[in-house]
Amino acid sequence: MDASVHVSLVIAAAPDTVYRWAADPTNLSRWAGGLASSPVEEVDGVLVVDSPLGRVTVVFAPPNDWGVLDHRVTLASGEEVDNPMRVLAHPDGAEVVFTVRRRADMSADALDRDVTAVRADLESLRRHLEDAGATS
Repeated sequence: MDASVHVSLVIAAAPDTVYRWAADPTNLSRWAGGLASSPVEEVDGVLVVDSPLGRVTVVFAPPNDWGVLDHRVTLASGEEVDNPMRVLAHPDGAEVVFTVRRRADMSADALDRDVTAVRADLESLRRHLEDAGATS
């Protein structure tokens, strides 16, 4: 059974600040430990990173004015995983929403682990931005 879980949190920073910082590949390993366990490398125009799932490639949506941070992760097996992610305006700053999708071969426990990992990554993103005082 396919399912989606939307994980969101509010960051006390301007949406464009959150978007720019999160979209910068050099910051990925600083906040997305569930994806990047080492700094991102660019190889032939493709972002490559060591992750808890092995060496993966990451392709982000093109830069945009709508806060879309969707990204496709290609696992070492060749499987592609699309990850919808948005930065939205919120009265207290920015709301970041990440949709975790349950794939056909994924158990409910594995989905729960993914949701927990995404929540931890978003908390890390919030800490980095709020601790840096990125409120403009």
